[in-house]
Amino acid sequence: MVSMFTDLQGELKINEPLSQHTSWRVGGIAQRFYQPKDKNDLATFLRQLPANEPLLWLGLGSNLLIRDGGFSGTVISTAGTMQTLDIDGQRVTAEVGVYCSKVAKQSAKQGLSGAAFLAGIPGTFGGALAMNAGAHGWETWQLVKEATTVTRQGELKKRPATDFNVAYRHVELPEKEWFVSATLELQVGDAEAETTLIKQLLKKRNDSQPTNQPCAGSVFRNPQGDYAGRLIEQCGLKGLRVGGASVSPKHANFIVNDGAASAADIEGLINLVRQRVEAETKVRLIPEVHIIGEHA
Repeated sequence: MVSMFTDLQGELKINEPLSQHTSWRVGGIAQRFYQPKDKNDLATFLRQLPANEPLLWLGLGSNLLIRDGGFSGTVISTAGTMQTLDIDGQRVTAEVGVYCSKVAKQSAKQGLSGAAFLAGIPGTFGGALAMNAGAHGWETWQLVKEATTVTRQGELKKRPATDFNVAYRHVELPEKEWFVSATLELQVGDAEAETTLIKQLLKKRNDSQPTNQPCAGSVFRNPQGDYAGRLIEQCGLKGLRVGGASVSPKHANFIVNDGAASAADIEGLINLVRQRVEAETKVRLIPEVHIIGEHA
């Protein structure tokens, strides 16, 4: 398929190991893996793809479990590219490849408040947009005013926030459109106070989460009025292990890879935790991480 493309400025790889591109450090092979140079190059690439080609969009690969059999289609990676960040008054416009932490820190530096919580989200802005990522009582789409998407035909569209159906850890886009960038509207604040708040939130994250081990962020959504981590810990499941995957002793809603885990180990542990929690508490936990790809 490589020869069918023309005028590309990004990098196209064949049979790329996805374990190199996910925060859990697991995952099989992607048949095709493309890292566009910019949004216009992305549009050029999309226009040349077969209409029925399965697509997977990938940032830093957090909040994602790719199975050991890999992905039969094309992965588009925006990590390390599409990183334009522009601040104009109280409006912050970021492309999908910008790290969430950079959005938070640069906004604070400009004396804007409201985005500090993004510093603790271990992924790109595109991932935060796609799943309405949140922390410390805030969610990404509380701030979004408009977003630019790209269609399957490579057309760029600017849409108001009201065009999207947003819920807890869920954003519904028009069919076959994906985020390219979005604009947040923040409040005027104090640069020093916001920077201090970011440091406090990062310290809290590092103190309470296994940030020094391969993981994917919170595994399960919080049930209404409760916390998934509390339920898992209540059931005595901290340290529970399947192969090289285990429930973190530091935070029960995190599953860590000790370096030898397969995607099947992690998925098996997710299912085991769900079964045990439901049996003991009657609460059925819903995974927050997206599980995709083929079984090996």
